[in-house]
Amino acid sequence: MEAVRLVIITGLSGAGKTQVVRALEELGYFCVDNLPPMLIPKFAELCSQSAGQVSKVALVVDSRGRGFFDHLVQVLEDMEEQGIQYEMIFLEASDQALIRRYKETRLRHPLAPHGRISEGIEREQQKVAPLRGRATHIIDTSDMTTAQLKEKVTGLFANGSDMGKMNITVVSFGFKFGMPMDADMVFDVRFLPNPYYVENLRRKTGMVPAVRDYISKWPVTQQFMEKLSGMIEFLVPNYTKEGKSQLVIAIGCTGGMHRSVYVASKVYEQVKKMGMKVTLEHRDVKQNVVEEHIEEV
Repeated sequence: MEAVRLVIITGLSGAGKTQVVRALEELGYFCVDNLPPMLIPKFAELCSQSAGQVSKVALVVDSRGRGFFDHLVQVLEDMEEQGIQYEMIFLEASDQALIRRYKETRLRHPLAPHGRISEGIEREQQKVAPLRGRATHIIDTSDMTTAQLKEKVTGLFANGSDMGKMNITVVSFGFKFGMPMDADMVFDVRFLPNPYYVENLRRKTGMVPAVRDYISKWPVTQQFMEKLSGMIEFLVPNYTKEGKSQLVIAIGCTGGMHRSVYVASKVYEQVKKMGMKVTLEHRDVKQNVVEEHIEEV
């Protein structure tokens, strides 16, 4: 059996368990919500027998489990006797913060579905009190933003190589084939000089040196690339700081063959030099009839 990192997430309803689960999922954890406590040991055993396919697990166990939840302390004691290691995140927040969040979402408290929110909070505080003392990590989210909570969880559970890393995709495309639906930023470069109107360049892509040289020689291209470079240098670190995990930068021209390919490649090179995890995709090159060229990007 292989060792599995088992994290149990519990605490007060409305304190941020959903955000914690999302953060752990992005770190590669296999997450299960509202698992009955009695199933935790068996689930941990199955994961340990998965031949390394499931090595990091996060389980949310809270008062939504009703009567099952009352057995959690006993289950944890049994796990400790059996030598099953676990970590526990206990999330809490002030009464004022919890009430405000419930009013904003218009959800009912699981322990007061037909009563006042404050009554449900009080009942739940009594239920989870024994668990707080067993927690490995206690996080008070009263004054935390979602980004701050994510940063906290990432700091506790990410491997050193994953901390602070955002997945960036730079994609070139042609407007005549439609914009990428998942784009966070779109730059329209149809104003740049178009190699399509140069006979010997028309069927070559923006990855070919002759096409790159043609596009880059114009003052308008040089001025634009300077401004775009400054914008990328400013935006990417700030998106990372905000806690964004994925960023899609889309560069579009008419057909997605020349100008967008050239600019996207330059952006990719810049982001890569910044030490970010980045991939490059030329979405619509194959939509065009082009000469086959194997060139360095």
